[in-house]
Amino acid sequence: MFKECCPELIPIMEELAAKNPHIDKLIQKHAELNKLIDEVEAGREYMDDLELDKLKKEKLHIKDEIYKAVLQYKKEKGL
Repeated sequence: MFKECCPELIPIMEELAAKNPHIDKLIQKHAELNKLIDEVEAGREYMDDLELDKLKKEKLHIKDEIYKAVLQYKKEKGL
C-alpha cells in the first residue's frame, strides 16, 4: 500500500520499523489488513459489509499512526 501511495516514505518507514518494534508491528498489521481487504473486494474471500468497513477503518487508523511517526521523524531530522 505505502509503496503505491508514497514510495518516498519507504526508507523512513524501514528505519523507523528497525528502531521501533511498535511501528514495525503497525506496518505489518497494515499490510495484512490491506491484503485481506483486497481479497474480499476481489471476491476471493467473503466478509459482510459491516465487518469490511470495520477493517477499512482499522487500516486507516493504523496508516494515520504510521504517518504521524514518519512526520515526527522528519521533524526531528530536519527533513
